[in-house]
Amino acid sequence: MDIKILGTGCPKCKQLEKLTREVVEQNHIDATVSKVDDIMEIMKYGIMATPALVVDNKVVLKGRLPSANEIKNLLL
Repeated sequence: MDIKILGTGCPKCKQLEKLTREVVEQNHIDATVSKVDDIMEIMKYGIMATPALVVDNKVVLKGRLPSANEIKNLLL
């Protein structure tokens, strides 16, 4: 599974990255988590509000900070 956190470095973006990494680790999910902070790359996903969560090149969440449980549900 390929997971991307889209965001330019705001506190919510950093928190989404932290939560996502924790969920992946705690649930032993076989995934690669990366952070995309280049605005041109983010725009390729059609994102107008960050943070956003992309799983296998599909935007599954954008514009808000989800709970750890919601992230888990999106990934499993």
